[in-house]
Amino acid sequence: MLIGLLAGLVSVTIKNITFGIEWLLEKVIVWSQNSIYFILPVIGIWLVYLFMKYVAKKPVEHAIPSILFSLSKKNGLIKPSKIYLPLITAPLTVGFGGSVGLLGPAIASASAISSNIGQLFHIDRKTRTLLIGCAAAGAIASIFKSPIAAIIFAIEVFSLDLTFASLLPLLIASVSSVLTSYFFLGDGVLFNFNVSDKFLLKDTLFYIVLGIGTGIASIYFSKIYFSTYAFFNRFKTNGQKLIVGGLAIGVMLYFIPPLYGEGFGFINDLLDGNHLHALGHTPFDKYLGNIWVIIALLIGITIFKAVAMTTTFAAGGSGGIIIPTMVMGSALGNVVAKIINNVGLNFHVSEANFTLIGMAGLISGVLHAPLTAIFLIAEITGGYELFVPLMITVSMSFIITRNAVEHTIYTKELAEKGALLTHDKDHSVLTLMTLDSVIEKDFIALHPDMSLGDMLHKGVAKSNRNLFPVIDENKHLVGILLLDDIRNIMFDQSLYHSTSVETFMQMPPGFIDYNHDSMKQVMQKFQDLGVWNLPVIKNGIYMGFVSKSKLLTAYRRELINFTT
Repeated sequence: MLIGLLAGLVSVTIKNITFGIEWLLEKVIVWSQNSIYFILPVIGIWLVYLFMKYVAKKPVEHAIPSILFSLSKKNGLIKPSKIYLPLITAPLTVGFGGSVGLLGPAIASASAISSNIGQLFHIDRKTRTLLIGCAAAGAIASIFKSPIAAIIFAIEVFSLDLTFASLLPLLIASVSSVLTSYFFLGDGVLFNFNVSDKFLLKDTLFYIVLGIGTGIASIYFSKIYFSTYAFFNRFKTNGQKLIVGGLAIGVMLYFIPPLYGEGFGFINDLLDGNHLHALGHTPFDKYLGNIWVIIALLIGITIFKAVAMTTTFAAGGSGGIIIPTMVMGSALGNVVAKIINNVGLNFHVSEANFTLIGMAGLISGVLHAPLTAIFLIAEITGGYELFVPLMITVSMSFIITRNAVEHTIYTKELAEKGALLTHDKDHSVLTLMTLDSVIEKDFIALHPDMSLGDMLHKGVAKSNRNLFPVIDENKHLVGILLLDDIRNIMFDQSLYHSTSVETFMQMPPGFIDYNHDSMKQVMQKFQDLGVWNLPVIKNGIYMGFVSKSKLLTAYRRELINFTT
């Protein structure tokens, strides 16, 4: 309940700070010189850059991926600074018109609060993880006033187990957060929409088409995200990224004004059927009497929203991807409906319904969260009249995207590092394990030029192991010596001074790279090589051994902790 209350307060705070900045710019600066609005996002990103460099003195982190990394590799421990940093950087970015959302930063701040409260009360890792899930659910419930979708988001994205022990705290946190939002913001909702056009069986094929379209668009969204980041990573300094990104954002906003800011107004205008107001003033105003020009501009928004969002991130801005995903989905859904209605084949579908369901299709594909998408739109519309078309479109989008893009924007980098928790318990347990916890260092090291006699007196006689690492003067592993290899000659004193360790040592069948091998890869190496011990190397230096017995014991212990 406490976490839900605080998550609601965080959401209210971040929204009000952002709205305050927008109001100030609108009333005092912008509308006196309307032509300069497209340079404002550059100013906002520049302010974020200065703040992070000279005040926070740390780089901007992406909200959800940083939380997921904390859950998998830091036992759910999040630094206190991450409570307030998103409350500063995200409003500066979005308030000045950056094409990103506030939901991710709100989740990040609320999660940091829950983590630190968990540390304050000395709560164990598993419960702390659940509290972070409660914070995420609370932030979403507060912003969208959709408690059920918020719970499902926490389960789908944070890979929480769906049990009564987890469901009840998530429910309490969501309700507490929604009540907090009602208390401070009243009963107003982001999307004031009621379903007036019912689902008709004859529209089924069109919803399948929309599902295919949103699936393809979701793949595009993910691909453009990573390719844009790859482009900006070519620049050596943050200043260069800011200049190039700022120019790109300014050009996109000049030609496509709806890319400015979060985009809730754009979505509401489409839901109201007012596409002219949604598009705003563009260089193409005199052509807006032609419906196909409007469709072309909406396609432009669909294409360039992902580009504008990623450019804002890559240039140094702070925000989230969920709201931009919804904006892109709403534009695509509206485009599909307009094409169907104007292609000249006497078909007619509800543009408002397609706008809503387009949002669900993009959320499902981009986030790999189909149930979140379905229940979010169902709760936004205040009922389940669109449940069937939602399921059709969302499932199509998810199937197409999941087969083409294995990991989401949130999870790809973490998966490559072996730091991603999933609903696969085996994978998650291995992710939670650390290599340090299974490295054994009580092996007596030998030198290759050590005589057999010295090796027996200084090594074998003082060790309870039958395995000895052989290292050189720089602590590089040059081989291993097994007791079985010298058992038949170890009592032959004539060899004590004439032979050396180098004579009997052998190369290990493999090794574990401390910096690059995940626990899943370590387990796979034991399985593939069929050995009981493998040496661990860090930057070329010998560190110790991992034994299969120690690894399996640690795995079983972690599995018990994870599932009870």
